[in-house]
Amino acid sequence: MAFATFRCRRHPSASGASSTKLSRESTVSLPTVELICFPGAPNLPIFVARDKGWFRDNGIDINLTTTPNSAFQAENLASGKFHIAGTAFDNVVAYQEGQGAVPLKDTDFFAFMGATQVELAFITQADIKSYVDVKGKNLALDALSTGFAFVLYEMLAKNGLTKADYQMQPVGATPARWEAVKAGTHAGTLTIEPFTSIARNQGFHVLDTSSNVFAAYQGGGFAARRSWAAANPEALKGFIRGYLAGLAWTLDPANKDEATKVLLANMPEIKPPVAPAVMASLLSPRSGLTPKAAMLMDGVATVLDLRSRYGGGAKLTDASKYIDLTYYNQVVSG
Repeated sequence: MAFATFRCRRHPSASGASSTKLSRESTVSLPTVELICFPGAPNLPIFVARDKGWFRDNGIDINLTTTPNSAFQAENLASGKFHIAGTAFDNVVAYQEGQGAVPLKDTDFFAFMGATQVELAFITQADIKSYVDVKGKNLALDALSTGFAFVLYEMLAKNGLTKADYQMQPVGATPARWEAVKAGTHAGTLTIEPFTSIARNQGFHVLDTSSNVFAAYQGGGFAARRSWAAANPEALKGFIRGYLAGLAWTLDPANKDEATKVLLANMPEIKPPVAPAVMASLLSPRSGLTPKAAMLMDGVATVLDLRSRYGGGAKLTDASKYIDLTYYNQVVSG
């Protein structure tokens, strides 16, 4: 694991933060956790915990990288270049079942903490007002066999469309997909915040949302390799403590104005006029951050059901193959 040397600042404690703090004036070397996440507003608790020093207070530094697509994230998590991934829970399932977007051998990914239920919005060109209007159109996805792709397949199927009625093309993560729709090369895609509010503000149509279709959906979570976690349990628990501190602070209504400023500072593509809508979605447990970063087992069941039906493999029901909350439970019970 890489190490970084810096002056560590002392910050007020928050829920989930360790009681052991580093001296404000001490120069220390801390293990650096290489973190890779999809770009989006759900990274706000990470921004907060990083900026306020709560990861450092819990014995680690983090280096946050955003991924251009799910394949890049999975390949580099498997290789050890990154230690922790903020990812769709379905990505963990897919690679453990040998159904990932790219072939990987001997993956030992597991989800150790939840993050978001996440609301996926089906944004379209302004002239597409109904599902009937989607017929014959090109739609942009990250990859064709990811969980979010399955969400869109299900939305289309529930509204009478088959795969013969549209074309799907892999484009990349949400920013790239949004740019493809904005440029007019694709008629629609799925987005998360802030891109949903940005699109709506620019006159694009939100045809539907995943929260209208599914009662629960385990969208985002945090994953690592079991081998890395076993070799670095304190670093993993330090990340969990720091993230939970940032999450608790973010969800506290008293911090909403400051949290909005943190988000705007870290995501300059969000303009102030759309910030209230982005924050409203992000702070809702129905569409955004999950309190205490819990894994929503009803939402996990939805993910497994969709992959069972669209992934081309066996029926999946055993969530324990993909989830191990041992480290999380040690943190929250300690």
